[in-house]
Amino acid sequence: MNVGDRNYRTIWLKGGDEAVVQLIDQRQLPHRFVIEDISTVEQMCAAIRDMHVRGAGLIGAAAGYGMYLAALEAARAAVFDEHLTSAAAQLKATRPTAVNLAWAVQRQLDAIATANTTSEKIEVARSTAETIASEDAEHCRSIGQHGLELIQQIARRKGGKRVNVLTHCNAGWLAFVDHGSATAPIYAAHDSGLPIHVWVDETRPRNQGSKLTAWELNEHGVPHTVIADNTGGHLMQRGEVDLVIVGTDRTTYTGDVANKIGTYLKALAAKDNNVPFYVALPSSSFDWQMRDGLAEIPIEERGAEEVKHADGWADGRQVEVRVTPEASPAANYGFDVTPRRLVTGLITERGICKADEAEILAMFPEHAR
Repeated sequence: MNVGDRNYRTIWLKGGDEAVVQLIDQRQLPHRFVIEDISTVEQMCAAIRDMHVRGAGLIGAAAGYGMYLAALEAARAAVFDEHLTSAAAQLKATRPTAVNLAWAVQRQLDAIATANTTSEKIEVARSTAETIASEDAEHCRSIGQHGLELIQQIARRKGGKRVNVLTHCNAGWLAFVDHGSATAPIYAAHDSGLPIHVWVDETRPRNQGSKLTAWELNEHGVPHTVIADNTGGHLMQRGEVDLVIVGTDRTTYTGDVANKIGTYLKALAAKDNNVPFYVALPSSSFDWQMRDGLAEIPIEERGAEEVKHADGWADGRQVEVRVTPEASPAANYGFDVTPRRLVTGLITERGICKADEAEILAMFPEHAR
């Protein structure tokens, strides 16, 4: 996507020094655009854990590049395989909910195991990291084309009037390598000339909607309005939402969807108001082992300070303030699970299907049991 007059991915190898991975430090957005250099597995683990990078696809790509850095480190260690195994465990432990992370790490381990010499292992790790990133970008582009058809159908029914899409959190370009999942159809519609407007949930407590989604929509010139998290139901009741599209950090092969906390409430409101509720995801976000999302998907609990504090921009610098009584405890659940019965459909790189085991496995038959 474009930032100013330059096209960026969210993560890449540094030009002239392929021992360094560069990424956009999302903690600084929307106030500053900062590119961070990552040269060790420890730094990559911190970047994932502390949300310099976040979002299912980007976490997977970051883990892939992390394993490439691990291979470079392992070449300097006494025992290559033991160092690589240790690095893989460190990366997997950073964020528990997004399935892309463990998927990317395992894909790297399997690929590296096919090589013989140390130099071959490093080259395979580099190539696999680049492939994971490029596949993520291409899958998101395809999601955009399939989702565009939904928006075109709504536009035709409305006689060419503006289509209003509601999003939650950031499932945009910044959550993937390029294009995004939930935003990919939005960008495709905007670029094709369709009149489209996006309702952007702020998404407390880290405000990924108001900080990240709003920033990237603005950079791309897409009309949008930031709303408080609890506004969506009101807008649906008034007929001001035509379509809800969200992302996911893990979706079971039966169609249960784990996404940023608050997604379940949007799905309930959409169901009550007959608003289509779609989930956009690349196949790397499916968990092909989990059947019951409510019982099996691990829900990350983050630090209470994220709820008790807020940050913003004042006097030319980023500041943090406390917004709760100092002595009050706070709970910070990062995700919730939306049952498949509330999901109208899944938008994948291969097309759109129901959130249903039979339809999902028909679209991805290689994972059928």
